[in-house]
Amino acid sequence: METSGEHQPDRRVTAALMVAATALFAATSLIAKAIGTGALGPALPPLMVSFGRFGFALAGIALALAVMRPVLTRPAWGTHLARTLCGWGGITLMFAAVAQMPLPDATAISFLSPVFTMMLAIPLLGERVGPVRWGAAVIALIGAAILLRPTGAIQPAAFLALGAAAAMGLEAIFIKRLTAREGRLQILIVNNGMGAVIATVAALTIWAAPNPAQWAALAALGLIMAGGQALNLAAMRRADASFVAPFFYLTLVWAAGFDLWVFGVLPDGVSLIGAAMLVAGAGLLVWRDRQRRR
Repeated sequence: METSGEHQPDRRVTAALMVAATALFAATSLIAKAIGTGALGPALPPLMVSFGRFGFALAGIALALAVMRPVLTRPAWGTHLARTLCGWGGITLMFAAVAQMPLPDATAISFLSPVFTMMLAIPLLGERVGPVRWGAAVIALIGAAILLRPTGAIQPAAFLALGAAAAMGLEAIFIKRLTAREGRLQILIVNNGMGAVIATVAALTIWAAPNPAQWAALAALGLIMAGGQALNLAAMRRADASFVAPFFYLTLVWAAGFDLWVFGVLPDGVSLIGAAMLVAGAGLLVWRDRQRRR
């Protein structure tokens, strides 16, 4: 997309946008952990955290929609609903995981989503997978297995993060179908609108009244997520996906820094080795996918 010299300064802008976006994405997990561990009062269940994420994100994106006024088309409601259910389920499992395990570990396991997307694309999209992509998937899965600590006390919460990665991997399949026919802002508003309805209904089944600090945290969670999505969209408009994709792995760096700063949790050697292998495998998978598309 950006091949001429006159567009090179945009690379630095794109990098800055993605650094900021990944910081915001990691911050949402940090806020979810604070809400779910009782740091702001009695711990709220993950369904309540998802309610805040979708409800307040919807408010922020609706405001952007009112200002930008993009041309909207008829949505593919069935695909949107399937994507939203996967996204809501994935983010709820992720919020449950970060409340019970180190933030960097949960974030690293979530990076398995491209592996699940690759595997699901074979039967659902009819894609063929070569040896490089299978090798990358194996490396990432070994990294995830290390993070599960099979030789020690297995963290049950790690399986929640694994389920989140699977749900987000399936969600990416539906996103691929949607982006072929609808604009990104329309996809965001429909997704968050549906997500807000689903999350609200689910939260009402276990409703626990948040205190003022928790309401503020829920609002911050949703608005920060919307801000991260907006920055990510801005970056995607300025550069190729192959340039943008590797920046997502900065989320792991931010998550480790936030966990150390706020909760005093320092990643151990097992976490570092597992995360490194998982990121290497997932990164190779993303790189190979971009090369194949070119």
